[in-house]
Amino acid sequence: MEKVPEMINRLLDSQSTAFIGSVDSDGFPNMKAMLAPRRRENLLHFYFTTNTSSMRVKQFRENNKACVYFCDQNNFIGMMLTGTMDVLEDAASKEMIWREGDTTYYSLGVTDPDYCVLKFTSQSGRVYRSFNSVNIDIHTGEVLFQ
Repeated sequence: MEKVPEMINRLLDSQSTAFIGSVDSDGFPNMKAMLAPRRRENLLHFYFTTNTSSMRVKQFRENNKACVYFCDQNNFIGMMLTGTMDVLEDAASKEMIWREGDTTYYSLGVTDPDYCVLKFTSQSGRVYRSFNSVNIDIHTGEVLFQ
């Protein structure tokens, strides 16, 4: 059977969608499908693009607790990471994940004031596969305990 760290990398590399969770002003969870992260640093940091004017940005500015969920529906594999989400508007962060064609969403280009970066920082993780859930070490992807 494939080791958990390799399975996680395969899962992350194959998904075009990620689901992010925020907390609204009444304390209720909110979920949203997003395009896959533009960049990731192992399991510790994930970078997403979004509109500065979005509801989600407002929620993360008020309460930065967050989760990110990735799933492979065909193989019943999922991974949830919990942590914090920071809203980055500095030029270096915006340029780091800018791609050709992004003007479709941000017509003024990389300096568009309605373009920002969401940086997710993991604190814990849990993986589901083969009818079993395990906690994982976000630094190594190894199983911590079941």
